[in-house]
Amino acid sequence: MTNLSDAELSLLIAKQAGTLLLELRESYGPLDAGDKEQADALRKQGDRVAHELLADALGQHRPQDALLSEEGADNADRLDASRLWIVDPLDGTWEYGQGRWDFAVHVALWEPALKRLSACTVDLPAQGICRSMLDEVSAEPAFPTDRPVRVVASRTRPPANLGRTLATLGERLAKAGLNEHGVELMDVGSVGAKVNELVSGRAEIYVHDSGFYEWDVAAPYGVARHYGFVPSHINGDEIEFNHMPPWVPNLLVCHPLIVDYVRDVLAEAARG
Repeated sequence: MTNLSDAELSLLIAKQAGTLLLELRESYGPLDAGDKEQADALRKQGDRVAHELLADALGQHRPQDALLSEEGADNADRLDASRLWIVDPLDGTWEYGQGRWDFAVHVALWEPALKRLSACTVDLPAQGICRSMLDEVSAEPAFPTDRPVRVVASRTRPPANLGRTLATLGERLAKAGLNEHGVELMDVGSVGAKVNELVSGRAEIYVHDSGFYEWDVAAPYGVARHYGFVPSHINGDEIEFNHMPPWVPNLLVCHPLIVDYVRDVLAEAARG
């Protein structure tokens, strides 16, 4: 792995962590959705072993770089680093413990001087899909005209007044002649899995307004941009990384054709 580029290393270790997570879950045998003790044990072990794999690989092959991981001890020294790997060893921990498909492994590299994300990978092991900045993308994402525009949002913390916001957006898209089928909500787990719904052509908008951490956001943010979507704060500002604490207050990932409409409707909803 010594001769691998950053993007190649990111892809390789994310897939290795994803394979490990699948093997671990299979070792638990059939999962009982009502067995909280079993699910919690699986989640904790999955978080730990995936973190150890990623941290060990990066420590061996990029020893001069800093690391920010959900499962690792944070260190303020990373604030002065010229290169910071931001990883979520198991994004969608609840979904993983429930035996669901919508969990992911996130690996991304942040270069503070350039204010640039690179080497971003989102591995979706239960789906057999890995999204990377190495993927060839030849065209702008397609926009649907034969079905509703679809939004993915947090199952447990959706934006306030989301139903009314979606209705308003649907009206405006119809008036603009872009889509006459309205807007509907999809239930998907982890951030990486949500962004994959956009990349896969099954949804056009991902919005989250109640905050989460940089490891939740970094890799999906870079992958979404690579695939032609527009990621940003809800107000359109770029998201920057390597803060203390590593908190991201909100996120919008949107199809470029409708991003201005979506931002306008969300701003109106925020004003009440």
